[in-house]
Amino acid sequence: MNLSMLTTIKGKLVVSCQALDDEPLHSDFIMSRMALAAMQGGAVGIRANSAADVQAIRAAVPLPVIGIIKCDYPDSEVYITATLTEVDALMRVGPQMIALDATFHRRPGPLQLDALIEAIRVKYPSLLLMADIACTEEAVNAQRLGFDCIGTTLHGYTRETQGCKLWHDDFSFLRQVLALCTIPVIAEGNVDTPAMAARCLSLGAHAVVVGGAITRPQQITQRFTDAIDNLC
Repeated sequence: MNLSMLTTIKGKLVVSCQALDDEPLHSDFIMSRMALAAMQGGAVGIRANSAADVQAIRAAVPLPVIGIIKCDYPDSEVYITATLTEVDALMRVGPQMIALDATFHRRPGPLQLDALIEAIRVKYPSLLLMADIACTEEAVNAQRLGFDCIGTTLHGYTRETQGCKLWHDDFSFLRQVLALCTIPVIAEGNVDTPAMAARCLSLGAHAVVVGGAITRPQQITQRFTDAIDNLC
């Protein structure tokens, strides 16, 4: 199995360049330029949403890409690369790694997570798979299923973890996952400052993914306006 991307990003920063349909910067061209800016700032990898964005980013920068497709399905809480259809779409543009929702929520379609992983391994044996998890039990399960790495991406974004932040109690959740798992753990989710990113790496995270704090100007602006409003 090709583990070169995991070697490339070890101890470094991956920047998530994403803008959803209703966001001002939604455009594969804009995301490709965002990826170029991230590379010029020192990022060693990119995380991107949609086949179009992955294709544009791969054409613009030589960095390895973690690809995802976000898609809402009725009667399912799983929306990050939920089925083999999304994996196939991404593989047509060739990301080095694909991240899947690895929570315990029921997936849409006939393949649940274990069967989906098996199908992907048969069809794309050299593809690296990242497990986006929200709790420690899901992290342990992802390792058992044979994922190549674990991301703390969904901690705080599921029903069960609502209100949690990765940085709570000096990143206690990240520390728990690191203690339980032997495969690489990538810190992602609400890593809002350079100091937080450095702390994740100092605790033993394999790499750190930062998104909104770098690539979503509406969120960055709101942090400034909230601080100003709190003065009143």
